[in-house]
Amino acid sequence: MLLPNVYIAATGTPSRAQQQIAAQLYGGPQSVITGSAAALCHRIRAPGSDCVDVLVPLGCQRRNSGFAKLHRTSRLPEHVYTFGPIRYALAPRAVADTVRSLTSLRDVRAVIADAVQRQRCDVAELAVELAAGPSAGSALFREALSDVAEGIRSAAEGDLKDLLARSNLPMPLFNATLLAGSTFVAKPDAWWPDAGVAVEVDSREWHMSPQDHERTLERQARMGKYGIVVLPFTPKQIRTRPAEVVAQIRGALDSAHGRPPLSFRTVPAAA
Repeated sequence: MLLPNVYIAATGTPSRAQQQIAAQLYGGPQSVITGSAAALCHRIRAPGSDCVDVLVPLGCQRRNSGFAKLHRTSRLPEHVYTFGPIRYALAPRAVADTVRSLTSLRDVRAVIADAVQRQRCDVAELAVELAAGPSAGSALFREALSDVAEGIRSAAEGDLKDLLARSNLPMPLFNATLLAGSTFVAKPDAWWPDAGVAVEVDSREWHMSPQDHERTLERQARMGKYGIVVLPFTPKQIRTRPAEVVAQIRGALDSAHGRPPLSFRTVPAAA
């Protein structure tokens, strides 16, 4: 017996999929898997959990049991993603239900940024979930969603934004598109248009192959040819050597005073 009145006809430790099937059966015929289990199903990076979050109707009388955590709601999803016998919430609902249970802005921002980066859902869809869902856990959700709407696309970029906010440096544009006439130049992680300074967060998280790394170097070289001052930092540098990172950015911005402005058209990141 995995859960009350839910049995598995097998021996050994049940798999995550078997636990999810059991939790769904325990929740009843209208139940839907949500939270991190659903987010991971959509290939969104989310913190793992020993529990399986299940959406159930308001009238459901069953209580949490074992690994099954039931969430009574008047907003049962009209559409679901099915994988075999399992019903998962769609990506926007899965992300919203995941981040409302998190207590770290960095973790919340990482989940939302990953979902948008991987195009599993967009900021507008998440904003609908934010407005329609419960207020509990919504403060970090709202702040992180605002950051992603402004162009933050990874946890490391969020760390950079937090560092700059503490430093009293002017805030850049994140992931803006730079055009020379109609020619695409680059989309730097952070961009100060008045100074012609860009910061690139060189993370292996997004550059897993030699080809990706080569493209990163080519992009930085292309920006250099257009006269852009490019400052590359690793996520570890931003976390462990913040004063050094701030000093380099401040020095580059100060050096730009008196230099003729670069003639680029800057298009802010589209949410």
